[in-house]
Amino acid sequence: MKNPFGSVKRAAALGAVTLAAVSLQPVSTAVAQDPTPSPAIVGGTPAEEGEFPFMVRLSMGCGGSMYAEDVVLTAAHCVDGSGSDTSITATAGSVDLESPDVVTAKSTEVLQAPGYDGTGKDWALIKLDKALDIPTLNIADTDAYNEGDFTVAGWGADKEGGDQQRYLLKATVPFVDDAKCGEAYSNLVPGEEICAGLEEGGTDSCQGDSGGPMFRKDDSDQWVQVGIVSWGQGCAQPGYPGVYTEVSAFADDISKAAAEL
Repeated sequence: MKNPFGSVKRAAALGAVTLAAVSLQPVSTAVAQDPTPSPAIVGGTPAEEGEFPFMVRLSMGCGGSMYAEDVVLTAAHCVDGSGSDTSITATAGSVDLESPDVVTAKSTEVLQAPGYDGTGKDWALIKLDKALDIPTLNIADTDAYNEGDFTVAGWGADKEGGDQQRYLLKATVPFVDDAKCGEAYSNLVPGEEICAGLEEGGTDSCQGDSGGPMFRKDDSDQWVQVGIVSWGQGCAQPGYPGVYTEVSAFADDISKAAAEL
């Protein structure tokens, strides 16, 4: 059965206003009392504390990564244009959003990708009001890493239309070439978007994971961000891979924009 949300951006399905109030709260009383993580990314497994220290949770119900000590890289569809914005809270520092070890910062300015109109160019930067002592994640500036297996992580829904999660989940998804992905999505933007997922489905990013990174190891065995969670048909449906912003296509633009924030 098709997802009622169809081919949609993977921001939290309930909407930014609602999730701003609930995204950092316990999913249920049982979750709050039970330290065992429940699934978030569909088909995922719990991330270990400190495994992906560059992960960021944003209060509008999206994910992100630490591009610089005071700049978060996320998806364009997670924000509402460019300019001064003090409404977003960034949370980082732990896989558990309720851990006493988390650190937070407020946004001061947002830059949405110039020319973004809902198709392609799905990246944005959020300037924070203070630097966070959190490791940053390098972005790919070449398409040499657009192959193989990728890691995705997030606090998003465990199923289509599901709840946001308290604990960070991770999953591995394989690269899907443009030709194959285009068979599923006629509106794919080759050169700006990259696809990943299992043909049989079952493992995928989902609503609430939008803006989070898709990453892999580079030639120096360091994590490098290859994609940004963007959109897809439902979550983990057979024949419908996840679609991600192709970071290397915008590396120069991201670097220039971050320097000017």
